[in-house]
Amino acid sequence: MRELPTSKKEQIIFGLMMCIGMVLVMMFFNLWHSGLLGKMSPLEILLQFVLCFVIAFLVESFIVGPVARKIAFSLPFDKSNKILGVLVISFFMVIGMVLIMSMYGMISAYLADQLSGSSVLRTYLHTIARNFSLALPYQLIVLGPLVRYVFGKFIKDNGPVLPVVNKSVRFGWP
Repeated sequence: MRELPTSKKEQIIFGLMMCIGMVLVMMFFNLWHSGLLGKMSPLEILLQFVLCFVIAFLVESFIVGPVARKIAFSLPFDKSNKILGVLVISFFMVIGMVLIMSMYGMISAYLADQLSGSSVLRTYLHTIARNFSLALPYQLIVLGPLVRYVFGKFIKDNGPVLPVVNKSVRFGWP
C-alpha cells in the first residue's frame, strides 16, 4: 500500500491528519451528546478542539500508536496482507484512543461540574461504549480510507497512485 507512511516525517503528517479528523468528529459528537454544543461560544469550542487535539496527538504518537502496532504485529495473521494489517492496527488504535480520550472527557466534565451525583465507573463505561460505537465505524469506513487516499494522493513522496491498465499504453500515448 503506497498510501501508508514510511518515514518519520510522513508518520507525523499522517498522524496529524488522522487526529484532526477523529478529534473534530468525536468532540462535536460528545459536545452534542452532553448538550453543550449550543451553549458554548465558537471561541470556547475552538479552545476545546485545540486542547483535545494536542492531547490526542501526543497520546496517539507516544502511547497508543506504539502499543497498538506492537499488539497488532504480535498476533498470528498474514503480515503480507496490508489491508488486514491496516484493519488490525486501526482496531487497536481505536480501542486505546477511546479508553484514554474518554477518560480525558470525563476529567473535562468533572472540572466543568457536569458529573454531579453520577457514578464515575458507570459514566466512564457508558462513555467508552458510546464513543467506541462511533469511533470504530467512522475510523474504518470513513476517515481511515479518506486520510489514506488524501495522504497517498497529495503527501506521499512517491506521488499520486495512478492505475496502469495496459503497460504498453501510458497516458494515451502508444
